[in-house]
Amino acid sequence: MDITLFDYYLPRELIAQYPVKSRDKSRLLILDRQTGSIQHARFSNIMEYLKKGDALVVNNTRVFKARLWGKRQTGAKIEVFLVRPMEETTETWEALVSPSKRVKEGERIYFDNYWLQLNRYNGRGSWEIRFSSKSTRNRIISGYGHVPLPHYINRADQPLDIRRYQTVFADPDKTGAVAAPTAGFHFTRPVLDEMKKRGVKIVPLTLHVGPGTFKPIKTDDINEHIVDPEYAELVPSATKIINDVKKHGGRIFVVGTTSVRTLESAPIVGGLIHPFSGMVDLYIKPGHKFKIVEHLITNFHLPRSSLLVLVSAFAGRERVLEAYQEAIANKYRFYSYGDAMLIL
Repeated sequence: MDITLFDYYLPRELIAQYPVKSRDKSRLLILDRQTGSIQHARFSNIMEYLKKGDALVVNNTRVFKARLWGKRQTGAKIEVFLVRPMEETTETWEALVSPSKRVKEGERIYFDNYWLQLNRYNGRGSWEIRFSSKSTRNRIISGYGHVPLPHYINRADQPLDIRRYQTVFADPDKTGAVAAPTAGFHFTRPVLDEMKKRGVKIVPLTLHVGPGTFKPIKTDDINEHIVDPEYAELVPSATKIINDVKKHGGRIFVVGTTSVRTLESAPIVGGLIHPFSGMVDLYIKPGHKFKIVEHLITNFHLPRSSLLVLVSAFAGRERVLEAYQEAIANKYRFYSYGDAMLIL
């Protein structure tokens, strides 16, 4: 399929630069993927669409301050964007370094009295870097790290972002994302508590979102695009709930494309989903047969992105783009800090 089929025009003023004051006061567009009908609501109305016996699957990854601004020995400013540790037992990480052309292998990047070393260049701005120690790594991230806001938010991170560029179900023990699973931004503790009271099962899984989530599709044919691998984990307690819910006729509501990719990457044996952990690079595009996901809560995504392609695979390209045009006409807020969409 040609990438131009997943393009649309978005007025710049509709790109949300800040979150709404209250998470559940964002707007909610409801799309019925069978009929194409569209309704408008507030996110706090989401509870009207779930019932006792349903499951809500959420990504509990936690974002860390992955964007580091350091200095070369010359005093020149340089950005080191941490991606993931390369080995659990070392302080060696994969990182994006910018600008990469002027730096050399073996060079140190300084953060006042602390430093990290550029070990090896992997190409395309990617480096293997090494912290001198675990304590140094922690001090640099906590003292010099910045919230990794996406490129379309045209401002520096602020204290507000430390709290708001994080979901309410982010687990400190699941820290590892360099981008947030933003569909989860709209949930509040009271909304989740009310769902639990109504008999909805909240099911956490983990996918540490990487910088590739913002990577546009640059190939003319979407089939030639490659999705960057990210670490995912689906534990036995989660699969047990999902299997029980499906067995008893409940529905699976999934929050965000990261949760979709995790569920659809899981092994299915005898009609049952099984636990797993490891790197996933599933690229969901039109023609994909969804095995687990039945309903999707998501944000509005960038044109020509693998995320828009995924949503189109789930609900149909034409219906999704019609819904996007409806959202634009009604001045919905787009992207990470924007409004939400429920696909039934």
